Amino acid sequence: MPLTETANAVLNAMRRKPYLTEKHVALGIEQKQQIVAEVNKVAASALSAVLADYRGLTVAEMTEMRVKARESGVYLRVVRNTLAKRAVEGTEYECLNDAFIGPTFLAFSQEDPGAAARLLKDYAKDLEDLEIKALSIGGEMLGADQLDRVAKLPTLDEARSLLMSVMQAPVVKLARTLNEVPGKLTRTVAAIRDQKQAEG
Repeated sequence: MPLTETANAVLNAMRRKPYLTEKHVALGIEQKQQIVAEVNKVAASALSAVLADYRGLTVAEMTEMRVKARESGVYLRVVRNTLAKRAVEGTEYECLNDAFIGPTFLAFSQEDPGAAARLLKDYAKDLEDLEIKALSIGGEMLGADQLDRVAKLPTLDEARSLLMSVMQAPVVKLARTLNEVPGKLTRTVAAIRDQKQAEG
């Protein structure tokens, strides 16, 4: 059988397979543009980003991680490096371009800056194959060793609570001081009265 006949036979066999979907076929230009536009839109509004190497992870592990990511306000996506570089152009995550090497997935924190780092930190404890490549927050690229530092950032609710306690502290102190004034005045008047009674 000549080469072209063999190639055609293989292609026809592949087309008949029920598992062969568009995901298994090379991406067209329109699909690539859609991916770049989607990731760029997410990156433009994200609070932080984490890049990781997913080699060695099973489909079940990746699926579980995606579910947890959605629950915690993290956008998780496997993207080809060339598309990822284009997607982060013009965003504060352009600094990550040098880290797009090998199989990479992006995790963008949507609701609070430490969400993606916390998610991947938790999974990295259990999954030896999950390797953190780099992080970015505020347009600054951080090394993988900074994962703990970013993961410890407060959630939005924690930050609000902290801010409220800082704002409330002077008011509480003023209220205590104002409450002490009448008490001190009463004690002073009572002391003067006691002193006058003792003298006279």
